[in-house]
Amino acid sequence: MVSFEKKVLNYINEHDLVEKGDRLLIACSGGIDSMGLLHLFHENARKLQVEISVAHVDHMLRGEISAEDRQFVEEFCKERNIPVYSKAVAIPEILKLEGGNSQAICRRERYAYFEEIMEQKAFTKLVTAHHADDQLESMLMSITKSGSIAGIKGMYPKRKFQDGYIIRPFLSVTKEEIKEYLSEKNGSYREDSSNAKDSYTRNRFRHHVIPLLKKENVNVPMNAVKLSEYIQQDDEFLTHLAYEKYKEIVEYNEHQVKLNVEAFTSEPVALQRRVILILLNYLYKDFYHVNSDILLKSILQLCHSEKGSGILYLPDQYIVNRRYEEALFLKGDHILSDNNLDERQLLFNEWNELKNGVRVYIGDVSHETKQNELGKSMQYYLSSKNFFAPFKIRPRKSGDRIALKGMAESKRLSRLFIDEKIPLSERDSWPILVDANEEVISVLGIRTSKNLSKNKRPQDDIKIIIEYNNV
Repeated sequence: MVSFEKKVLNYINEHDLVEKGDRLLIACSGGIDSMGLLHLFHENARKLQVEISVAHVDHMLRGEISAEDRQFVEEFCKERNIPVYSKAVAIPEILKLEGGNSQAICRRERYAYFEEIMEQKAFTKLVTAHHADDQLESMLMSITKSGSIAGIKGMYPKRKFQDGYIIRPFLSVTKEEIKEYLSEKNGSYREDSSNAKDSYTRNRFRHHVIPLLKKENVNVPMNAVKLSEYIQQDDEFLTHLAYEKYKEIVEYNEHQVKLNVEAFTSEPVALQRRVILILLNYLYKDFYHVNSDILLKSILQLCHSEKGSGILYLPDQYIVNRRYEEALFLKGDHILSDNNLDERQLLFNEWNELKNGVRVYIGDVSHETKQNELGKSMQYYLSSKNFFAPFKIRPRKSGDRIALKGMAESKRLSRLFIDEKIPLSERDSWPILVDANEEVISVLGIRTSKNLSKNKRPQDDIKIIIEYNNV
């Protein structure tokens, strides 16, 4: 049976994680995983011909215990003449000022410190203790959240970071193997009490989902690592092909990006998706927009539309103007006029400004939403099983109907406008909220579908807020 150290060292060689002369900065919390990592590199530094140092961040979330974790790491390094860089970051104070997810903020501040030390001390690689169980957890969490390729690929053994790389040599082993290795070395470690809390998503997977999977197959973490590598390799190949196609079908000028729709839609869908992701990466720099499944699907739908023309509104005032065999991506303050209503795609998890002081929000139930307290607003809940993204605002169409409470049959909008005494001159420009299947969700300001509720039901995962700021 291959020993623990041999398994890790083979993985390092297989993925070219370490080179002779590397200056490695080892991220160490003092927990079992990072202490196992530190033991391994301390004992093999000479064999690998590398220098090692340690970085530790005290998040100050557990008072004296956090400070003791820092002291534990510093003393371990001092006894072995390992250079150590440590810092206390007042995460509780940051949370008071910013709010948000504590784990996300901890990660942001931790890696900011790692970047700072790597730059100041010219380290070539940051080494983290992510292992096979972490990989499995990450992939499952991604599937639960969105199912995007970016998430299901999992963590890479090696990726760019600052002017060097992050490496993860422990992806080759499980947490149980790390525990056994550290025990053999008579190594001590610090236990973080927050790891026992089910209030964190990752902990719920770790405590409940992963053990269930391991009952079926104890090797499931390593299977996840193998699957992740296959997906990463396939994605790299397809992305390379997409870049080649991108150069053929996308043109730039000073004010716009032009996509050749005919050439684009003739490519396999796998390449189409990646071409759009490359284009979004050109327009936006943040992860949320570049990896938005809603944006991706909306652009694909516009390019494949048989209508041959249409406008799609993107974040940050970008629009896509489809003109038959070309789609123009340009930036502008295009908004709906007071007299006309064009079909308009709604952004998900963001406010959409309409005309006359009306704006609409549609997004995940869990997404935080800031409303205008001076305006009048109505909030509704719906299920993505009844209505399908992307959502849009458009004028009425012949034959439009809406399902109303107390009515066995859906009602024609033409009849609804008459009953509600809407002036004839306003009916063709009245905003109608519909889903991807043209199902009417709401005639804004008049009636909403009976499938919406003012109170959240168990099946509801989307909320809609219609705000009237001119009331």
